[in-house]
Amino acid sequence: MSEENTRQPAPEQELSEILQIRRDKLAALQQEGRDPFTKTKFTRTAWSEEIKADYDAFADKTISVAGRIMSKRGMGKAIFCHIKDDRGQIQLYIRADAVSAQEFADFRKYDIGDIIGVSGYVFKTKTEEISVHVQSVELLSKSLRPLPEKFHGMTNTELKYRQRYVDLIVNDDSRRNFVIRSKFVSYVRRFLDNRGYMEVETPVLNTISGGATARPFITHHNTLDIDMYLRIATELNLKRLIVGGIERVYEIGRIFRNEGMDTKHNPEFTTVELYESYADFNDMMDLFEDLLSGAAMEILGTYDVQWQGQSVSLAPGFKRMTMAEAVKEYLGVDFMAIESDEEAVAAAKAIGVDMEKVEPTWGHALYECFDQKVEEKLIQPTFITMHPVDVSPLAKRSPKFPRLTERFELFICASEMGNAFSELNDPIDQKQRFQKQVEMRAKGDDEAGMMDEDYINALEYGMPPTGGLGIGIDRCVMLLTGCSSIRDVILFPTMKTIGGVKSENGVSSKEVSTPNSEPEKIDFSKVKIEPIFEEMVDFDTFAKSDFRAVKILACEAVTKSKKLLKFTLDDGERKDRVILSGIHEYYEPEELVGKTAIAIVNLPPRKMMGIDSEGMLISAVHEEDGHEGLNLLMVDDKIPAGAKLY
Repeated sequence: MSEENTRQPAPEQELSEILQIRRDKLAALQQEGRDPFTKTKFTRTAWSEEIKADYDAFADKTISVAGRIMSKRGMGKAIFCHIKDDRGQIQLYIRADAVSAQEFADFRKYDIGDIIGVSGYVFKTKTEEISVHVQSVELLSKSLRPLPEKFHGMTNTELKYRQRYVDLIVNDDSRRNFVIRSKFVSYVRRFLDNRGYMEVETPVLNTISGGATARPFITHHNTLDIDMYLRIATELNLKRLIVGGIERVYEIGRIFRNEGMDTKHNPEFTTVELYESYADFNDMMDLFEDLLSGAAMEILGTYDVQWQGQSVSLAPGFKRMTMAEAVKEYLGVDFMAIESDEEAVAAAKAIGVDMEKVEPTWGHALYECFDQKVEEKLIQPTFITMHPVDVSPLAKRSPKFPRLTERFELFICASEMGNAFSELNDPIDQKQRFQKQVEMRAKGDDEAGMMDEDYINALEYGMPPTGGLGIGIDRCVMLLTGCSSIRDVILFPTMKTIGGVKSENGVSSKEVSTPNSEPEKIDFSKVKIEPIFEEMVDFDTFAKSDFRAVKILACEAVTKSKKLLKFTLDDGERKDRVILSGIHEYYEPEELVGKTAIAIVNLPPRKMMGIDSEGMLISAVHEEDGHEGLNLLMVDDKIPAGAKLY
């Protein structure tokens, strides 16, 4: 049986049958002593796009090309197909009288997905398509699994991330994203090298978690019998090198934070951190602006990009304003005219800022106003400067405003793109701030920093005035590619184990399930169900509740909340309905994106953590062994958004 006239097996044909057919073809070749997997090399002399870009240089010349068969159609004694290589696709034309009888017979049996090498001459068909007239062909690798259907590609979002190798084969947009990522990283490296920065590598494993406020991953070193932390930042080690006299230094590296997952966060991500002696945060602003605008022009050929549904200009001249100025402009509260902590907290509460579980200080009140109310309004590139000391433990105080630091963050489409300081080089002040972080950690804040005595020791030898900048590589690539999810720009994003069950420590208790595994047997013997309400409700009252099917477009953990998830939903009329639900204990955001849930959509908005929640997602709750269990009610994805439940 051949797949020469089809891209996908007939719907009624079982996948297992297709797999067996392909394996039978391989077995036949192996029995004949023509095992394709024994091939070790094929000499290619040209690439598809190279030929198509300069046809006159290749016309009528004999070349060798290689790639994966992506389409195939037979016409008697002639067969057309397209192969895909690293640079694009090109058509092949195979005639029975132009190759050996064996080669033609073999080629008729080749499948979509097989990898072949051919030699032939370049020509144009009657339809003017640049093609290769094949004179010899050989099978280099046998594909034992069919590719996704041609016109739709790999549409299952979760499967794209789990099987990136298939995604890259069939989705050109995905491939483009990672080409842009590679170009951006290369650009960053060239940009800094040309400015005299030295690239270094610092430890991933550390005995102290420091350089940022984040929960670390913990592992154990068996030989030393000590716990160690995967780095949450490269900052402190890089500044040790500044102390050592390396005046311009940077590192592009992986960072690990044991935190929630959503469209903007992955536990493993990439940053570039750089430090320059005798510079300050203003110099870092200039550098970041030059880097980002220059990258856009070199890689995309334009300053204009589309991201998060917004048109953004990366042309030089980014807006710059202090955090206090931003709060005053957007909220009408002038924190620079407020002196006391009490007055600042009251002013924040008066405009609806949630100050619960927040230290009641002037600095925290200013920051929460910005974080909860202003950040979402920053669409065009905007540098927000002069952050409170309370939230900036590694930044230098402003000489003019001691409650503030010489720090900035760049925001685009309400997303932080980078963070920079005039670095704190006073060892006494630094130790005091470390001590405050230690106290916060002792009170239960597992994201607070630790005391780093060696870093204090380094500062005591003297660190020159220094500007430092940390840039999220993944965020920048999202911006340049227009991707809304960080998982679209990370080749192998972190995913929950298939069939996994969330345990107390968040580690999956099951390995990937196999197709032949027995159905899971669930023990309901310890489940306690609440009794049915005795009070009856009339139909008219029930009918007032508007239950709708909603598509989960995005899901992310709510900052500073351990329970809340923020859902962006398509309710059939709008694609921006926001509902907050306290189910983070039971689900990670990434496993819910793309699902279809049920929500009540006509409840009045309820403010939670400063965010309006516009409805309620329906969950099934029960008690099991004295503990509450919860399952978000999810339905068949074939049900359209907005479908009403009766």
